[in-house]
Amino acid sequence: MKILIIAPSWVGDMVMAQSLFIALKEKQPDCQIDVLAPAWSQGLLARMPQVSNTFVMPILHGEFGLKTRFELGKKLRAEKYDQAIVLPNSWKSALIPFFANIPQRTGFIGEMRYGLLNDARKLDKSILTMTVQRFVALAENSPLSSLQKGGDFTFPSLNVTAQQQRAVIEKFNLRLANPILVLCAGAEFGSAKRWTEAHFAELALQKMAQGWACWLIGSEKDKPVTEEINKLTGWRCQDFTGKTNLTEAVDLLSLSHTVVSNDSGLMHVAAALDKKVIALYGSSDPKFTPPLHAQAKIVTLNLPCSPCFKRDCPLGHRECLTGILPKQVAELIQL
Repeated sequence: MKILIIAPSWVGDMVMAQSLFIALKEKQPDCQIDVLAPAWSQGLLARMPQVSNTFVMPILHGEFGLKTRFELGKKLRAEKYDQAIVLPNSWKSALIPFFANIPQRTGFIGEMRYGLLNDARKLDKSILTMTVQRFVALAENSPLSSLQKGGDFTFPSLNVTAQQQRAVIEKFNLRLANPILVLCAGAEFGSAKRWTEAHFAELALQKMAQGWACWLIGSEKDKPVTEEINKLTGWRCQDFTGKTNLTEAVDLLSLSHTVVSNDSGLMHVAAALDKKVIALYGSSDPKFTPPLHAQAKIVTLNLPCSPCFKRDCPLGHRECLTGILPKQVAELIQL
């Protein structure tokens, strides 16, 4: 059984997709799982042992690229896949499996994808309340199963080898004598998901006073945020923001003791690395996309205005996050 996964375009969703890969392997241990995904995700997928091969999606998120999709689908015909599972809900994301003549094309109806998907499932959001549940439901053979199955799934688990850890230790000349607190202060979706720079800085200072080392990890877009945090700590944090690719960020996170993060892709990565995760939620819903780790701690104020799911606070104050105090978070960090 050869299965092609059309992967999502967000880091957190890519991590949660591993639960689907695990479910497929549990049902069919000998199946081959290949993944069509953005270039940035290749190193992340390489740390998922269920994945056999990856193909780079040559089209950027949001682009249509009909000709490119047709050419790629035509090229993939030679792979003779038995099934494609389409995780994004967009109409265009179902085109490549259609052009590849894959006989079973599975996914949720999404943007009225009848025809493009011949195994189209209706999504009942009241039963499949979490993103990861929706992914895993697509491993079921019957279309009705995705309505009936609301629950069980295996948490993602990324593999990082000692050799991969040594590579980042040598590259960044790291010293690991102290326990490492990683702060993931970015959130690509928008400012309404970000704890304040001042709060992150105060937390870092409290923990450094107790002998911890503090690392800042994020993408190039997060640099203004992490630079402000580091400035407020007197430049005492080690800032990796914008200096790593996602693969190196994964390997650095694997060296940490505790990770404090906004609701972001790196939060999901840290949980999948079996790290102690403290997740801060404001505009988003921890019931929908929680960190998938049994010991993860979620901090949210449950204000009447949240979750609003907005990129920027519509009320202009972000009290759902500013009201979470550094002292509260610091008390959750223990060796």
